Amino acid sequence: MSASPSTVGAVGAAALTPVFVRLKLSLLRNGLKGSTKRRAAFVSSLVFVLLAAALTVLLLALLRGNAHAGTVVVLLSGILALGWAFLPLLFAAGDDTLDPTRLVMLPLRPRPLVRALLVSSLVGIGPLFTLCVAVGSVVAVARGAAGFAAGLVAAPLLLLGCVALARAVATANIGLLSSRKGRDLAVISGLLIAIGAQFVSFAAQRLAEPGGLAALRPAADVVRWLPPATALGMVESAGEGAYGRAAAQLAVTVAAVLGLLHVWERSLTRLMVTPDGSTVAAASPARDRASDGGLWALLPAGRPGAVVQRTLRYAFRDPKTKAGWISGLAVGAIVPVFNALQGTGSVYLACFAAGMLGALMYNQFGQDTSAFWMVAQTLSTTREAYAELRARAAALLLVTLPYTVLVTVVTAWLVGNWAALPDALGLSLALLGAMLGTGALSSAYYPYSIPQEGAFKSVVPGQAGLAVSSIFGGMFASALLCAPVAALVIGLRVTDHHSLLWTVLPAGLGWGALLTWAGLRLAAPKVARSIPEILEAVSKG
Repeated sequence: MSASPSTVGAVGAAALTPVFVRLKLSLLRNGLKGSTKRRAAFVSSLVFVLLAAALTVLLLALLRGNAHAGTVVVLLSGILALGWAFLPLLFAAGDDTLDPTRLVMLPLRPRPLVRALLVSSLVGIGPLFTLCVAVGSVVAVARGAAGFAAGLVAAPLLLLGCVALARAVATANIGLLSSRKGRDLAVISGLLIAIGAQFVSFAAQRLAEPGGLAALRPAADVVRWLPPATALGMVESAGEGAYGRAAAQLAVTVAAVLGLLHVWERSLTRLMVTPDGSTVAAASPARDRASDGGLWALLPAGRPGAVVQRTLRYAFRDPKTKAGWISGLAVGAIVPVFNALQGTGSVYLACFAAGMLGALMYNQFGQDTSAFWMVAQTLSTTREAYAELRARAAALLLVTLPYTVLVTVVTAWLVGNWAALPDALGLSLALLGAMLGTGALSSAYYPYSIPQEGAFKSVVPGQAGLAVSSIFGGMFASALLCAPVAALVIGLRVTDHHSLLWTVLPAGLGWGALLTWAGLRLAAPKVARSIPEILEAVSKG
């Protein structure tokens, strides 16, 4: 008697889950068989996560009985869900099991595959930490038998919701994870985390003030109805005796988990039946990107427009260049704005924006890497080198000049010191001009290579000292070159000639333009006669 196809399918689906769990365990075990550094990294990360989980559970348990425990727990679960949703996109390379394209050639149906992947996804350091947070949150807010009974359901639901959310987002964005844009995210992930840490620090200072947690109550009232945070909202509602509200939150949580699993299954099905773009001919003829219109059409013809466009395209497309732009824009705004919000700011801190963005002018040819040889073919005279450097500086000014003005105006508004806006803006513009001038000189005299491999490597071995002396030496020289404008500001303020402080703005603008012009003029002859040396320096590694 032969088995029916449905029976065979059921048996296959049931046997698939333990196979995937064993595969996940094998991946973890084989990871420990690699190099000593890899084993040390895995063990240290495991110990760190266990300690963090134990500390989190302890702190959450200490919140039990606190009037704001529900607020903290609900918001914490929301942040945890956001981490599960977006961290896999930033660190996709750390988990090969996030890539379902490895399974598309296997004769597997989507629904059993989703079930097997879901169960195997519960094995790992991340799920362990999430479960510990869920248990500690239940202990913090559960009251009475009803609350703890709801907690028995809420903890696994929160874990399932986070895992299903991560898998659904990763599968829907598998093209991003395996593309250049995904690698871009990996490069800038550290910057995003650093910027986010500034916001966390600022929020922690505000929460430490009397009544700080009470200010989060409105946000918690919204988040407790957003899954999977609704699972912990259900525990709090059940402990308060609001069984109707708890039932509604339970229904929302279950519906959200089932919906995420459905989205995951549909994305997986589409991935398994859709041909890869590399195996089919393009549906439409290739578009001539050089003829793109839009804002590019506003650029002048010839070398100036081509260089400006190339420089800005590098800023958008090259991961290392993009990281430099993002860090400059972010830090340039964070330092003055956050100090102003904390009550310790000064309008003169807006000079950070000019300083951070002006640093982008340094090592211009190193940013081209080995592709600089194509540019080098067009730099046979001093005039051509000057036109190249001038166009690169103009490309930076298209962004840095309005951004510097914006940050200075916003800082003056936040600190309430509009009277200092002209001299602060004049100082910023003078510093920006000095950085562009010294950056051109540094690019000509001290070029160095930027490695393409490694997300967080900014200089090849053996050139670190050259890079440090180039950047910091240029910054120090820029500060000295801005001394006349700074002396003008100090002199007018000390002598109480405040009515003349407006003159610092045109003086700073003119002085900055003069320094930029002088730097470009002095750097151009060096570039023209040192093309072989520059090409050798930027092509190392």
